Formats: sequence, structure tokens, C-alpha cells
Amino acid sequence: MKTKPIYVEIPIEAEMDRLWEATQNPQMHEQWDLRFSSITYKPKEEGQPQHFVYETKIGLGLKIAGWGKSVGEHHAKDGSRTSSLHFGTDQALSIIREGRGYWKYEPNGNSIKFFTQYDYDVNWRIVGKVIDKWLFRPIIGWATALSFDVVKRWLEKGETPSSQYIRFFCSWLITFLFLFIWLYHGLVPKITNANPEEIAMLENLLHLNTDLAQSLTAIFGVGEALFGVILLLYPRKRILFALQMIAFPLLGASAILSNPEYLAHPFSPLTFNLALIVLSIIGYVLYKDLPTAKNCKRKRVRHVHL
Repeated sequence: MKTKPIYVEIPIEAEMDRLWEATQNPQMHEQWDLRFSSITYKPKEEGQPQHFVYETKIGLGLKIAGWGKSVGEHHAKDGSRTSSLHFGTDQALSIIREGRGYWKYEPNGNSIKFFTQYDYDVNWRIVGKVIDKWLFRPIIGWATALSFDVVKRWLEKGETPSSQYIRFFCSWLITFLFLFIWLYHGLVPKITNANPEEIAMLENLLHLNTDLAQSLTAIFGVGEALFGVILLLYPRKRILFALQMIAFPLLGASAILSNPEYLAHPFSPLTFNLALIVLSIIGYVLYKDLPTAKNCKRKRVRHVHL
């Protein structure tokens, strides 16, 4: 089962020595690279490659430990630099068995074209190859690209990798929460169960008959479910969070106007919608200038000379 090597490229406006230090110093490297939890250099023997060990936490108290070595560094006359690596692990839990790759640093005007290409052999035979092709390789490629954008923003804008990752994962946590809320409230009380209170709200608010109110309730349910999916998929999420900041006060006020007794309910639409408004504001703020793997090139361009 043939697979392509992972390739990631990004321009970084920084001095060569700063970028080299951020990527070659293990204490700095482990801060921004999502693929590693820790990197530790071993004592270097003269004339020998630099050996190191790494750990990657994968959750539930499990971690992958591996080895690596810098098999070569090259500083060219044109100012470019290359660092070649050989890495692997003896743990059967790891899908990666052994691999090789390189990092390249090429000056390009006021920026540096920073790119990597690497490939590896997998464990678990045919099962490992299938998992790698359709799941693991896309994830590790995405993690590499996201990490490259994080180190770019660190060097260019000064925001630490830890704060970038906090914003990134909190923003997506809020997104998935809203996806669940919109799907649940759109499908369960409005479509699958057709809750009488949902129908009664439209009857009281718009003075509709029961059949028409039931039909409109189902339509609104479909709309809410679709909005949740759009929120997940649409890239310009700040627009949708802004719409929520308008929609939730209207939905809460409509529910209370239809039946003021809701204010005395244990799960009042007043407190529920206030919480959603605050979460929408937080989401709107967090999504400003988030790191993203989309800022990286993922395919190497080969120039054809005619």
C-alpha cells in the first residue's frame, strides 16, 4: 500500500539563528511541536551524531517513547541550512516503527522558507498500513502543519506556543459544545419528540393553530440542526458566533414572552441563554487569528525545466 511522504512548508519572517534555535534547541522545540511531549538530548560524543529520546503522550496515561539522532547538518554558502534526522521506537504500541526526514531552512528575501519532509515504516503489518494511510498519516501531517504555524506566530508575533494551543483547543471545545446544543435542541424536542411545550411557545407567541405551530417547530428544528453543522464546517466561525450573540437574546426573550412562568422553571431560558451568550462571546474572541494548518503548503511543487 503506497503512501506519500509527509511534506509541510511555511514562510517565517525571522532571523535564521532565531528559527534555528527555536527548532534545534530541545527545550524550545518541545514547546511548539504538537507531535512531542518532551525531547531530551543525550551527551554528545565527538564526531558522533546527536542522539535524543522523545515522549509523546497519547491519553489515558499512555505514552510513546522513542529515539532519534541527527544524522547530518549542512550550512550552505547561500545561507540555507539542512538538518537530517533518523528516528524510531521499539514500542509495539506505536504505529511508527522507524523513519527518516529532514528540515530545510532557505532564505527568501525577508523571510525563511522552512519546510520538512519525512516518511516512516509502520508496525502491525497490513492493519497498520491501512490505519496509517486513512487515519494516522493525515493526523500527523495536520499536527506538523499546525505546529509550523504555531512556531511562525511565536517568532513573528511573540505569542507563546502554550497560549496559542490553549486558545486553539478551547475554541474547538466550544465549537463542539455548540454543535451538540444545536443538534440536540433542533432534533430531540422539536422533531423526534415534538415536545408540547415547544409547540405551545409558537402557539402563544404567534397566535397559531396547533397543526401550523407543530409544522413550524419541526422546520425550526431542522434549521437549528443545520446551523450546528455549518458552525462546525464553516471556516469563518467568528461570523457565526456573532450571529449567536444576536440570536440567543431573541430566543430567550421569545420563550419568556410566550410564557412568563418559564422564569420560575429550574432550567429557565433566561439563565440558559445568558450562558450561551457568554460562551458565544468567548468563542468570538478566541477565534481571532487562531493558528491553523491551512497556512502551510502540504504538497511540494516540482519545477519543470523546458
